[in-house]
Amino acid sequence: MKKCKFPKGWDEKRVRTVLAHYEQQTEEEAMAEDENAFSNRTRTSMEVPTQLVSKIRELIAKNKASQSV
Repeated sequence: MKKCKFPKGWDEKRVRTVLAHYEQQTEEEAMAEDENAFSNRTRTSMEVPTQLVSKIRELIAKNKASQSV
């Protein structure tokens, strides 16, 4: 069997915790969580071409780095 590779800071326990959270949610709880995520006025969501994702991540990282100085 192939061994799983997790992103930095993640492990099997964390993945199982997240999965359990979403599997146990009612439909109403899921809808409320989605609505709450989009009500945050300090962030936005948008659809972008896949080939631009790495560039956008670079811009976000640069922005975070400049704010922490």
